[in-house]
Amino acid sequence: MARKTRILLGKMGLDCHTIGVTVLAQALRDAGMEVIYSGLKQTSEMIIRTAIQEDVDVVGISSLSGGHMRYLPEVVEGLQAAGAEDKLVVVGGVIPERDAVKLKAAGVDAVFTMGSETSSIATYIQEALEARNVA
Repeated sequence: MARKTRILLGKMGLDCHTIGVTVLAQALRDAGMEVIYSGLKQTSEMIIRTAIQEDVDVVGISSLSGGHMRYLPEVVEGLQAAGAEDKLVVVGGVIPERDAVKLKAAGVDAVFTMGSETSSIATYIQEALEARNVA
């Protein structure tokens, strides 16, 4: 039996908007993934530590408060420094296009803006992991 894809979803800083991440968590579960939700007010260090401890394939950050440019590069750098650069890093939420370009240049694998279909997010994750020969 193949191992389920494991994804960590988190909210960083003071971002307390949870409806989107809750809907996404359910959609990813429905798509057959195991979802670990780290909760609110996470720091970069907390996300990195949880991703490693839980041995996730994907780190997904929901950002609706504008902190993505501060936190996501820290997460990517921290995962790399910890030897966990094999984890797919995705972000979703209110992300301006100019920031999406910068986040991808900083090592974020995918950026999903408001209104992205949950099924397209699940498909992206599955295909990206298959391309990495992880799933």
